[in-house]
Amino acid sequence: MSMKETYEKKLQEQLDHWNEEIDRLKSKAGHVKEDTRHEYHEQMNHLREKRHEAQAKLQELREASDDAWEDLKTGIELAWDSLSEAVKSAASRFK
Repeated sequence: MSMKETYEKKLQEQLDHWNEEIDRLKSKAGHVKEDTRHEYHEQMNHLREKRHEAQAKLQELREASDDAWEDLKTGIELAWDSLSEAVKSAASRFK
């Protein structure tokens, strides 16, 4: 397995984990108090945006040549960090 394939696999596994966490947060929607419901929905929209950005970066990586993929790593890692922070923030806020 090439370094690019290993990196893709690692990213996909992390994205799958975050998708599970986002699904858990969605399932809590019915338990959110009325006064925090608006904030909850804003957080979920923010998570969806960040997840979409991360998925787009992963797709860019998949489409990149073996020689060019390393040039994408910085942008990918920024998207991953952003999604990670958004998930952590939402999880801590709505536990």
